[in-house]
Amino acid sequence: MSLRLSLVLLAASIALAQRPPSVPPVDAPELAQWGGYEIGVRTIQLVHEDQPDVLAFDKETGETPSYDRPLPVEVWYPARTVDGDPPRVEYETPLPRGNASYKTPGRAERDADPLVATKPFPLVLISHGYPGTRILLSYLGENLASKGYIVAAVDHTDSVFGAAKGFQSTLLNRTKDQLFVVSQMAKSGLPVDAGRVGVIGYSMGGYGAITTGGAGYSATGTAARMVPGGLMQPLTAGDPAYAAVDRSAIKAVVAIAPWGMQAPHRNWDDAGLPGLRVPSLFIVGDHDDISGYEDGVKKLFEGSVNSERWMLVFQNARHNVGGNPTPAEALSDFPTLESFDEPVWRKERITAINQHFVTAFLDLHVKGDETRRAYLGPPTVHSNDGLWPLPPGQSAGDSYSDGEAYWKGFRRRWALGLELHHEKAAE
Repeated sequence: MSLRLSLVLLAASIALAQRPPSVPPVDAPELAQWGGYEIGVRTIQLVHEDQPDVLAFDKETGETPSYDRPLPVEVWYPARTVDGDPPRVEYETPLPRGNASYKTPGRAERDADPLVATKPFPLVLISHGYPGTRILLSYLGENLASKGYIVAAVDHTDSVFGAAKGFQSTLLNRTKDQLFVVSQMAKSGLPVDAGRVGVIGYSMGGYGAITTGGAGYSATGTAARMVPGGLMQPLTAGDPAYAAVDRSAIKAVVAIAPWGMQAPHRNWDDAGLPGLRVPSLFIVGDHDDISGYEDGVKKLFEGSVNSERWMLVFQNARHNVGGNPTPAEALSDFPTLESFDEPVWRKERITAINQHFVTAFLDLHVKGDETRRAYLGPPTVHSNDGLWPLPPGQSAGDSYSDGEAYWKGFRRRWALGLELHHEKAAE
């Protein structure tokens, strides 16, 4: 390799490492682009008091002690309109293995004053997987905040990189954490519209988000069997306590590779899934080897009959279609790399496509922007079947498709390897 080529590749890798994942690459679809606001970020320490400590359940007495459950939350919010040099921040979080940590660059100002708005901004909750961190989906958190959302990403106790504990805690607490954080954000001092909420969950976050949105768990699923003391009962379909929860503020659910439907777990059934009535967007790889595709996420999509729903499929992708691009610290250790990367897809391409579709979906259903519907109704289910309306060889420049014969918002030749399925709500 020549010295010049080596220097070019080094410069490219440095530039990639310095670009916040919330700022999409040049080949990103249209709606992935940064919005009209620069943003601030702050960390809020919430505590959910008097919660059952399932990991301290006493088998002999059948009693579960209570504890105050800490929930650190990273909040991104509009701070000013775009002008001048963008602010910078750096997030440091543990790696999945060992005692090391890694840093993620961000485009936000720490503790900036929130923008004085004429009306409050809708709220988006982000919930990571098991394990993960509240920074794992910062590419969505910062990007959505730049478009006029207040975004709260939770560190779920017992589910965080470097501090993960018994799985029963995640099974029991995921939807409870989500609902609690949503309820507390109105008290954050930020201009939150508590009546317009979107929930984004990845993997175990998706397991929680589906039930947060209205689909009660099955009384015979893995969660109900594994969690002792009958603690899952109030979260199951048909239980009066579950039915009594006010979910009217939740307008949309995004479930990215949601775990829990695949055999033998079956954490939802025909009694619970119809309870999901808000619009939903499922995002999945058709070779997902953690949550399953045909027997997992696709079953969830098909069974959520009372939700107007979409399913975005990354062909030949596995489970890692939800988090940030792979940090440099993971490149030298394969088991760590497996927590972030994909064997076929370029990760920056996945995050940009997610930014595009999540923006369209939330703008439509949380903000009520009907102009976004066209981005969710491509002319072909399979992106490979789209036809760009120019003869082969004729330059299209950097223009985006208008959606007539090719997926709207994508550039020529770049809508490849995707499927987008849509079903209307039965009720």
